[in-house]
Amino acid sequence: MNIMLHMPALLIVLPLLAAFVTPLIDKLSRKARNAFVIAIVVIEEIMMLFFAFHIFSGNIAIYTMGSSEPTKLVTEAAVPIRIVLEVDAMSAFMGIISATVAMAAAIYSISFVEESKGKGKFYTLLLIMLAGMIGMEFTGDLFNMFVFLEILSISSCALIAYRNSDGNAVEGAFKYMVVSNIAALLVLFSIALLYSQYDLLNIAALSKVISYTELDKVALVLLVTSFAMKAGSVPMHYWVPDGYSPAPASITAMLVSATQASLYALFRVSFTLYGKVITASYIGVFLIILGLLSMFIGVTMALSQKDIKRLMAYHSVSQTGYMLLGVGIGLYLLNTSDFNTYGIKAMEGGIFHIINNAMYKGLLFLTAGAIFYRLKTRNLNEMGGLAHSMKYTTLFFIIGALAIAGIPPFNGFASKLLIYEAAYRVSPILSIVAMIVSILTLASFVKVFHSAFMGAKIYEVEEAPKSMLIGMAILAAVIIILSIFPGLVVDKIVAPAAHALANWQVYAGGV
Repeated sequence: MNIMLHMPALLIVLPLLAAFVTPLIDKLSRKARNAFVIAIVVIEEIMMLFFAFHIFSGNIAIYTMGSSEPTKLVTEAAVPIRIVLEVDAMSAFMGIISATVAMAAAIYSISFVEESKGKGKFYTLLLIMLAGMIGMEFTGDLFNMFVFLEILSISSCALIAYRNSDGNAVEGAFKYMVVSNIAALLVLFSIALLYSQYDLLNIAALSKVISYTELDKVALVLLVTSFAMKAGSVPMHYWVPDGYSPAPASITAMLVSATQASLYALFRVSFTLYGKVITASYIGVFLIILGLLSMFIGVTMALSQKDIKRLMAYHSVSQTGYMLLGVGIGLYLLNTSDFNTYGIKAMEGGIFHIINNAMYKGLLFLTAGAIFYRLKTRNLNEMGGLAHSMKYTTLFFIIGALAIAGIPPFNGFASKLLIYEAAYRVSPILSIVAMIVSILTLASFVKVFHSAFMGAKIYEVEEAPKSMLIGMAILAAVIIILSIFPGLVVDKIVAPAAHALANWQVYAGGV
């Protein structure tokens, strides 16, 4: 049996099955449970990397669920039936992000999450969350995307409220639940509009026959709005600081990847599902506007925060703006002569920024969690001098802060530079705003560094436990690799993902 042929299904099924086995092992031994979960996420990461290498070589993986010949489509009147997974370079790119962050978060949680708080349930939900992300990124079926979106939302909501004795956690989870339900209803309604016209749910098949009727336009607006809402874009960002702040630090890092899975769905709908019929640039303009608003409002709100995680949560909103701006410019130029020169570069910058943001935002949230673990406070005014006793955490924070601020030679600079160059060709104002936001981001993290780590030694605290340091080190190592080899990463990983997203015909041709 060629295991690579079954890899799309295995990468979803493995964490899903492990999630149901984890509580059983938890009853027998806590150490065995920890070892089992870590083994699963490490295996998932290794499998994902091998599979992604296969996809980046120019392949598209098709897998028909429930078929005796899963790599062949079961068709009736040339219409794909059954649930079909379709993995191209963009899907594989997102899968790497989800698996890497989940691995770091699971290892970090060994020490961070208390046994008395139901750690077995915690790991079960973490694995379900991972399965939801991978499912959203790998599915080629609109309704299946909705199902995985719900799986991801339910597990995320439960993990945000994990510390249910904290009223802020319950409030944050409630807001996230409300937003998720509204977004899910909008997605389901838009799917119904498309299915009522074409009797199809497969994204590739729909992209070939969609005719851009008035109902199609309504469905597009609903899909873009709902996924932008789930991605935490302004003006639908209000749930992000309230949801990110009280969640366990490892889950906050996972939530960054979860919002990016929704961002992937937004891009997949815009470029692939409607790629044949969108000739106007208004959707690209809409994404650019959302990007600018998210960047500026997110960073200005972060400047005034005293809660370290709430500050970082607003920066997550701001960083989402860079991705929307870069890919929005690509969509704006999609059917113009400038696309092959500036449009595709903007998309590469936006897509490169997705993996960069997942790594350095995940790392920064983990460092904030390490501080909370030792001091039991998130208030910057109650911190100081931690560099004396938490040297490794300080180093990891510096790496993440320099990367998010776009300081060369860190990876954040490389992706932002691509966005600056392309944005300048559309309008110099776009580049100016993006640069100002980077300066304000640097100022914000200088404030955090000074408040938390500088000054005289105030607290007698120890360094974070080894498992937490390992989790942070994984993300820091990826940041360093992306920073040292940005050209290689763009050529081998980012560019294939950008071209896969831009060329809807190739995705449709796979089915």
